[in-house]
Amino acid sequence: MHVLQLSWEFPPHVVGGMGRHVAELAPALAEAGVRVSVVTPQLRGGPIVEHLAPGLSVYRVPLTPSPGVDYPHYVAQCSLDLGRAAMGIAASIGQFDLIHAHDWLTAEAGGRLKHLWRIPLVATVHATERGRGRGHLGSRAAQQINDQEWLLTYEAWRVIVCSRFMYGQVIDYFQTPADKVDVVSNGVALAPSPFVGPEDRLAFRRRFAADDERLVFHVGRIVYEKGLHVLLEAWPQIAQAGARLLIAGTGGYLDELQGQAEAAGLNGRVRFAGFLSDEERDKIYRVADVAVFPSLYEPFGIVALEASAAGCPLVVSDAGGLAEVVRHGETGLIAPAWNVDALAAAVLECLRSPERAATRADAALAEMRRHYTWDRISESTITIYKRILDEWRAGSWGR
Repeated sequence: MHVLQLSWEFPPHVVGGMGRHVAELAPALAEAGVRVSVVTPQLRGGPIVEHLAPGLSVYRVPLTPSPGVDYPHYVAQCSLDLGRAAMGIAASIGQFDLIHAHDWLTAEAGGRLKHLWRIPLVATVHATERGRGRGHLGSRAAQQINDQEWLLTYEAWRVIVCSRFMYGQVIDYFQTPADKVDVVSNGVALAPSPFVGPEDRLAFRRRFAADDERLVFHVGRIVYEKGLHVLLEAWPQIAQAGARLLIAGTGGYLDELQGQAEAAGLNGRVRFAGFLSDEERDKIYRVADVAVFPSLYEPFGIVALEASAAGCPLVVSDAGGLAEVVRHGETGLIAPAWNVDALAAAVLECLRSPERAATRADAALAEMRRHYTWDRISESTITIYKRILDEWRAGSWGR
């Protein structure tokens, strides 16, 4: 089976959960015997062609969009570039059996290639524009993105989503038939401790907090829907426990958050670290006392898996898929989204009762090992691929 994966993100260009998802799924599929070719824009470097493993190749496409167009039209033009590149790859290395497009950013390419080659298209919807807008489409660009999301779900033979929450959104927002949608969770890579010993760990932790301070960590895109303004509003309560907050990531909401922290007099207790490498992020998870994700909208919450895989105690909001990943009181603590006092109380519970927090973190790590490995995710994905190809071969469209 030869699968074309179309993704706007792939290392070194990774913005959010979608990029990490494809970067982990593709090699897991190849390891399971699926031949995978990833076609992605060359947005942050990387070789044009890269053979990462037996059966796994990545093709990064230089983009040639017209200047002066809005973002949805820019993406549509880039998607056509991806489609043309995929046609050249197929002519060079052989035809694909199936197309797997990730999110609206590759909808144009996925749909056109499906009809050109008359092979099935499967789509993974990682998030929705209407969901990010809390049910509303507040601009012409948002409406255009929503239209592309609808088109992708319409053209796809089957639609994959990462949570029951997203299952409901896709059915509600796009009128996708319920029996056309499969739920396959995100996964997480489990790794040994990156520290050579206790002294190495302590020296790393001292870069972010003093020995007598508690370290609270958040990482992700700095955008409104991540709820960081709620965390900053809760921070004066949490700081009473001698805590320091480390916020990592980049995004368009950063200036506003920095202004909020400064206006509240929090600059001495809150640090904005900017971009962190995956290696640094994983190390911080292992030295932090708690990781906090107070999202207002979260299709799945892969960050919760990453924190749990590193053994870090966890506090999340009840937004979207986060409440499906975390069991309150067992593998982490859940606070209602937007609720400043509840969020502060949950974080303080972790800081003041570290033994209970560690017990929940241990249970969460065991859960990661049982249910969220990429081997299991790739197995579920391959099952969907095989079902689609069997149905395609049995029907008239595949002849």
